[in-house]
Amino acid sequence: MNKLLKVQCPQCRASFLYYESESRPFCSERCKMIDLGHWFEESYKVPMKEYVEQTQDNEEYEEDENFQESESDYED
Repeated sequence: MNKLLKVQCPQCRASFLYYESESRPFCSERCKMIDLGHWFEESYKVPMKEYVEQTQDNEEYEEDENFQESESDYED
């Protein structure tokens, strides 16, 4: 039994039956490849504010002259 679910392609906004497309969530292979190209060109970006703050904290920690890494730091 095929379900009928009509949705819009996130790339071209064309309406299509979701379960009939082999390129879900896109309507066609073309739209899928256009979206992939945007990721490769870095047109889409994931915000990383939390990561930047964490990296700065790590740099300050490593700059501490009293910082010494030992095997006990990695034990459970």
